[in-house]
Amino acid sequence: MILCCGEALIDMLPRRSVEGEDAFAPYPGGAVFNTAIALGRLGVKPGFFSGLSTDLFGQLLEDHLAKAGVNTSLAARSDRPTTLAFVRLTDGQASYAFYDENTAGRMLASDDLPDLDAGIDALFFGGISLVGDPCGATYAELMHQVASSRVTMIDPNIRPSFIKDEQAYRARIQDMMGIADIVKLSDEDLIWLEGDGSISALSRKLIDLGTKVVLITEGAKGATAFTDSGEVFVPAENVTVVDTVGAGDTFNAGFMASLQMQDLLKKPAIATLSDDAIRKALSMGVRAAAITVSRAGANPPFASELL
Repeated sequence: MILCCGEALIDMLPRRSVEGEDAFAPYPGGAVFNTAIALGRLGVKPGFFSGLSTDLFGQLLEDHLAKAGVNTSLAARSDRPTTLAFVRLTDGQASYAFYDENTAGRMLASDDLPDLDAGIDALFFGGISLVGDPCGATYAELMHQVASSRVTMIDPNIRPSFIKDEQAYRARIQDMMGIADIVKLSDEDLIWLEGDGSISALSRKLIDLGTKVVLITEGAKGATAFTDSGEVFVPAENVTVVDTVGAGDTFNAGFMASLQMQDLLKKPAIATLSDDAIRKALSMGVRAAAITVSRAGANPPFASELL
């Protein structure tokens, strides 16, 4: 099982009521939540670890996870509220009012860490849950506990506007990337973290730190995987883009799902992946993401749609 560790929240999206009044509609979301849903739809039976509320929004999140076949038995449940993100659109551009103080997800602590059984092959970390505390420190602690024995992947999915202590955030992300087997970044994330330079040179810096595979996505261009022995590029598919919500999250799911289907989601195997195995995983990630961007919202594909 792939255990997805990170945020689940409710996006409150602007709508118009039948009476013509401004209103907001709740939609389950969050980067790591989206990846878990995508993995479930691809048929790999993932798990989800986060702080989940027992309130009505928390139940909505649980219902969506269950519908996708995601195991939530390891989640830490509390009566704290669910994180809410109210979205306002101005000339097509989104701005957010984020309500995260003292929420079930934000207050996840060391005492909430689960006991992991042998059925968990890999853990995925990322998203805005790595920004705040105590949850960010809790996820970092979990990653340190498992990194020597299980495959770990991180996608920080950087949102600079959410970061209040940049120095502390950079230190946490660099630390977690340094022990991860797989690091995924967008080209913008890579430059924000490492500064100016070529994609190849900046990615090689992460490989030198010990990461086995660095994945860089470049939007409509495609995705590249860097390893100690070389690099593999897969171009993006030509589709009509509706929006890009959840594209990176779906890519992550496709890449990990492919490795699991190839029986390669294991510590020894990750260190010696062939170019062919990487190309298959990249291709599945790119294909899955292409379907997601071709329809509105974070709506990842089912396995049958990739046939």
